[in-house]
Parts: sequence; C-alpha cells; structure tokens
Amino acid sequence: MAAPAEPVPLSGVAWASSPAALPAAWTPITSTVEGAAANFGKGFGQKSSYFLCQSSQAGPGDVVADVQVLGERTALPAGYSYAQEFLEPRTAISKKKRVCVRLVPVGTAELVVFDIKLSGKNKAIPHYVKIGEIGSFAIWCKKGHAPKPKPLPKPRNISLTLKQLSLETAESNQAKMEFPSEKSATHFGSKHTSLKRHDSIYEASNLYGISAMDGVPFTLHPKFESSLARGTHAFSFLNNLNIKSLADIEKEYDYTFVVERTAAARLPPSIC
Repeated sequence: MAAPAEPVPLSGVAWASSPAALPAAWTPITSTVEGAAANFGKGFGQKSSYFLCQSSQAGPGDVVADVQVLGERTALPAGYSYAQEFLEPRTAISKKKRVCVRLVPVGTAELVVFDIKLSGKNKAIPHYVKIGEIGSFAIWCKKGHAPKPKPLPKPRNISLTLKQLSLETAESNQAKMEFPSEKSATHFGSKHTSLKRHDSIYEASNLYGISAMDGVPFTLHPKFESSLARGTHAFSFLNNLNIKSLADIEKEYDYTFVVERTAAARLPPSIC
C-alpha cells in the first residue's frame, strides 16, 4: 500500500477577478464549506466580484508562514506583504479589509500554512484557525509543522580512491622507466621511435636525469645465452672470467699525468 502524499505548504495567496485571470498553478476558492458561492464584493452598489486564491508549488522558493486580515487603518506588519492581485480591466478590490501574508524561504519556518477555506460567519471548521472576516465570509487557514526536507544522498568520498589510482599510475610509470621492455625501447638514430608523450623524457622534472642508457634494454651477450641454454653447465662460463684484484687494477690503469704536469710547468706565470 502506497504511503499518503505529504502535504505541500502554500506558496502564495492572491485575489483574482475570475478563474480565467489566474496564472498556472493557482487555484480559486469559488465556494464556501457550506457550498455557497464565494464571490467577494458582489452586492449592493458593487458591479464586479473577485475570488480569493491560493497556490501550492513544491520545490525551492518561498512558502506562506502566516496569513492575516487587516483593517484599512492597520499598518502592514514587518515582514508581511499584501496578497497579489490578478485583475481584469476596470476591476477593483475593496480596501476596507485586506489580506496580507508572510513569505519565508523553504526550510526556515517551523509552522507554515497548508490550506485556506471560507465559510459563513457562524460556521466553524475543525482543525482550522479563523484569521478574520471580509464581507459575509469568514476566512480560515490550516497551519502545521513544515515538512522536513528530504536528505540528499551523501556524496561519495572519491578523493582516497583517486589518490590510490594516482599512486598506482605513478608506480607503474616508474617501473616502466626503470625496466623498459624490449618493445618500448627507443632506437636512437633509426626511424623506429616508440617513446610516448607521457614517458619521463617529456617531464620537466626529469629533464636533467636522462642518461645515455635510458631506453636501452638489458640483455646478455649471445655467447653467454648459449651457455645458459646447456642446463647443468649454465654457469660454467664464470670459471673463465679473470677476476682482478684492486692492486692489479691500479697497476694496469695507473696514470701519473707526467705529460700534463710538464706542460703546466712550462707555462708563463701570467697564464697560470
């Protein structure tokens, strides 16, 4: 069974010379609770009549927090405004008593007006509050607590997820930089260059970290690959390696810079 629809507060109160003069979303109160025609102003010496109207529009905007009937000598209270008028030409409304409303933004008032009804002066309407009399009619309004706004869905916290994705992407790019595959290697001096725009060579932060070995794959010499393919003798080639000591290396590559020192000694003092 479907839940009953939640009542919607009034969004405005107005006068209209006829139902046809009303804009959309406005409803004229054309009869009293007893069933009599609710034509204001119609009587002795009054050629035109008018109706009290109300509007209920769900959504953002203003709602009616209060309705009052004021005498012609009563000042308009602060925060109130007179009811709107939708009148045809040569139609006037009596100013002896006037309806005024207090409009507030949705969600700012605890009590709001949900409905207005008319009756004879001696008729009472249950659950409605009488706000005054105009002509031969009593004006009643129904007040209640403003409906609570529906909670908006809580936005997802995607910052952590995006951060994780960013870290994973950065780690993946770093791994590609350190261990490039053979297919993505760059062959400098040839027509085949597979570096992409997002590789580190295009990043200003890594511009000075490029070396001559970037993009060169690490592979074994074919001579050693054939040794690895023989199974049990895979590392036999290591026996043929000549391992030199530190003294052997210094002796083989020792350089005394004699020539340079001799040339420097022959230079005039002004140049040195």
